[in-house]
Amino acid sequence: MTKTLISLVSVLALTLSFSTLAQDNADPEREDFRSIDQDVQTLKKEVLDLNRDLFLLEEELLFPANSQVAFFISMDVGEYFDLDSVNIKIDGKEVANYLYTEREADALVRGGVHRLHMANLKTGDHEVVAVFVGHGPNIRDYRRGATLNFYKGIGAKYVELEITDRVEKQQPEFIIKEWE
Repeated sequence: MTKTLISLVSVLALTLSFSTLAQDNADPEREDFRSIDQDVQTLKKEVLDLNRDLFLLEEELLFPANSQVAFFISMDVGEYFDLDSVNIKIDGKEVANYLYTEREADALVRGGVHRLHMANLKTGDHEVVAVFVGHGPNIRDYRRGATLNFYKGIGAKYVELEITDRVEKQQPEFIIKEWE
């Protein structure tokens, strides 16, 4: 990263010196302008590369892999439940509350998976509580919760909030499970 900054500064200095040279000459040649344009384009590319590197570094600092936990939601069939919103609490603290549009809920029914929340958690035992709000059988308002106690070790952890249909009971079922 230091090399990138040094090269960025040197290209900027080179561009400025060419710019000054062009201003000193009353009759600048076309090649000088092409050279300046190429230098500016090179500088622009290096700035974009540096911006990308800084973004990746920021992501790594904010969500280090050893403390990262990601929560996903999925639906299977969706015949007995129309999803409106999901609320997630981790260790008693509300961390996510998402209101789904009709289009997003339809995408989940068709097999989509939505990353609902990403967090950093310390190693140890944790409890996640998810509350699902929507419309159940016979278009009744429906509000159900599910809980999972899990151990967060070293490394990333992925948790799925799954909504499935229980055909025998003609009711939706809400399950929280860890991905292996």
